Amino acid sequence: MVKTNGKLQVHVLSEIQNLKVHGRTTGQRAPLTLFWTGSAIELQVTGSELWVEVESDYDIYEPWISILVNGVPVSRQMVTAGRYWICVFRGMSEDTVKNVRIVKDVQAMSADSGCSLQFHALKSDGTFLPLEEKPYKIEFIGDSITSGEGAIGARAEEDWIPMWFSAIHNYTYMTAEAMNADYRVISQSGWGVLTSWDNNPHNNIPDYYGQVCGLLTGEKNQELGAEDPHDFESWQPDVVVINLGSNDGGAFQTSGWRDPVSGKVHKQRLNDDGSYHEEDLAAFEDAVDRFLVKLRNTNPKAQLVWAYGMLGFPMMPAIYRAIDGYTKRTGDRMVSVLQLPDTTEETIGARTHPGELSHRRAAETLTGYLQGLMA
Repeated sequence: MVKTNGKLQVHVLSEIQNLKVHGRTTGQRAPLTLFWTGSAIELQVTGSELWVEVESDYDIYEPWISILVNGVPVSRQMVTAGRYWICVFRGMSEDTVKNVRIVKDVQAMSADSGCSLQFHALKSDGTFLPLEEKPYKIEFIGDSITSGEGAIGARAEEDWIPMWFSAIHNYTYMTAEAMNADYRVISQSGWGVLTSWDNNPHNNIPDYYGQVCGLLTGEKNQELGAEDPHDFESWQPDVVVINLGSNDGGAFQTSGWRDPVSGKVHKQRLNDDGSYHEEDLAAFEDAVDRFLVKLRNTNPKAQLVWAYGMLGFPMMPAIYRAIDGYTKRTGDRMVSVLQLPDTTEETIGARTHPGELSHRRAAETLTGYLQGLMA
């Protein structure tokens, strides 16, 4: 017969004062909805045992979570549909203080309006203690690379499923840890600054940046607050890292996208010699400029760093031109470009995306650069 712990007490999240919520979300804590990859709850807790009450739903893509105890990943699991308790740890020393972070490992799934992950309560025989504030805040904006697609799993894996996403084996988490920073991620596989990889102009990050998680669709997500305006004053980053451009470059290589409503075909074109069409390249540069304006308006004191190159860097000249033009026009000197190390045969991961080693090399490069900026 399993021995149960009679000292366990249930605490709904809205009643726990010493609880840190990572990632954009609404003010609702009963329950708390985690939208973006890397979103998490973090706590300092004593006691021998800790459980979390989760609620998950999905039509296609199930959520995954990673559990970290004292900064070390100790568990990673699929969160199947339903509402139930998951044991975080048990049998630990009662008086020892444990730092616990429960992380949403998978990106916001724009292709699955039924996908959601919520936390209702914690159950423990310990006490929740205050967390120290970290000296920096970093926001990461990107695509599949920043979502950690392919950062975990064998190189042979090609299935597009949540299992191969990781928020932990990821340059965002690694950089934040090295910088001793809190961080947030805004990312979506296949999306770009101007268009997605398949030339869909609606699938661009800037259009949704002002919302909590506006790229999610359906009545359910609307009710959860995904389309609500984001309160930028509630969390002002010291640095915004933008890792976009890979899919905009890919759009030049793929077929046109036909709008099912208007019938109009959108296509980033190549010239006969294989170079980028001048008008389409200019449209990309204009999109970069407009996004920088939006980022500066919403993050007035942040360093803006366009960090790009983990899957090649064909758009780098256009990014340089766009940022140079923006800087000259606005006088904003807190904007810069950083080329990240390209993924190699040695560092590639699942789904021909950067693997953990590629993410680690990118994090080292980015950390060194940010340390210089923040010195």
